[in-house]
Amino acid sequence: MKNILKTVALLIVFLVGDLSYAQTQKTLIDFFKPIPIQKPLVADGIWGAPNVLPRDITNGLEDPTMKKSNYWDGQIVKSNDGKYHMYVCGWDQSLSHSDGWRLGSKGIHAVSDNIMGPYVDKGLLWPQWREGTGGNVIGLRMKDGRYAVVTSEITEGEVFVSNSPDGPFELLGKIEIDPNGFNIGLARYQNKKQLFYDHMSNVGILLRPDGKYMLIGRSTAPMISDNGILGPYKIMGERVYMNYPELPQDYNEDPTLWYSGGLYHIVYNHWPTKTSHHFTSEDGLHDWKYRGIAFKKEAMIFKYTDGTVNNWKFVERPTAYVENGHVTHFLFSVLDVKKGEDKPNDNHGSKIIIVPFDGKAFDEHMQKIIKAEKKVKK
Repeated sequence: MKNILKTVALLIVFLVGDLSYAQTQKTLIDFFKPIPIQKPLVADGIWGAPNVLPRDITNGLEDPTMKKSNYWDGQIVKSNDGKYHMYVCGWDQSLSHSDGWRLGSKGIHAVSDNIMGPYVDKGLLWPQWREGTGGNVIGLRMKDGRYAVVTSEITEGEVFVSNSPDGPFELLGKIEIDPNGFNIGLARYQNKKQLFYDHMSNVGILLRPDGKYMLIGRSTAPMISDNGILGPYKIMGERVYMNYPELPQDYNEDPTLWYSGGLYHIVYNHWPTKTSHHFTSEDGLHDWKYRGIAFKKEAMIFKYTDGTVNNWKFVERPTAYVENGHVTHFLFSVLDVKKGEDKPNDNHGSKIIIVPFDGKAFDEHMQKIIKAEKKVKK
């Protein structure tokens, strides 16, 4: 009897230890690293409110004098020659932020020899199509090695492709959706005037390790295609946060999707609270589990190695850059003032900023959590 009690006691100790690790408070936000300073931080002669000065204007993509462009969205794709290609959208400084993204946004290609930047604006991605119109722009490598760029929100959800990362990019077609028994509204949004579903929004596409293409939009509902990058994508489930009533169920947007450390990850933003949440799934389609806060605007993730902090007023559209199986950097679209305060031809604007991330340590941490959860469940 004593031996049995001793064994049970030891088992409880092990289980409590596993459960404690599975419930650890460490989340994605703990793995951001300080931003290296490439060139001396500057405050004079560049745009921006005092809260984003001084800063390193060689980080990411920006027009330092704000004589031409604002930048938003974006994802980095590395080409075979080692260059980093950022596919983004942007609009002229003569437009306010509110009008810019809705009325003047264009798909833009930028290039750098260094992942941190500076990125050089190379011009429009598809000037031959709707005068270059593009929104929610992201890029990826296709299964056949070609380069693909996706646009949505102000367009219906199109894919452009090229054999070269520099283009020219030609329209491959529009993304197709198979509701698969779910509400089509999880993929496309209803045109209230004409009562039909047309535009997609916040589209992100991932080429999975199994060769299938996976898509998420603003709803965060996972979708899968067995038939190429255009689909049709079958809707495979509801919003990933639907089974977590303690989380906000409305006003969620800007999901980003990636695969690392044997897990599929989704991070999305609840814009009223400026808080992003993190979910994982082992197959990317089912059993999405909440992993805590990914990051908050106030969390000082824009901190340089010398301790200087830039407090950007709006932080949106995160995307993850994965190399050698781990996230190494995150991209963010940032604005120095409230959206309504960025007027035409003023001293305010937006840029793409890049923050390094310890993806290897993060993936090791997540695997320990998964292992602990499985042991406790068993």
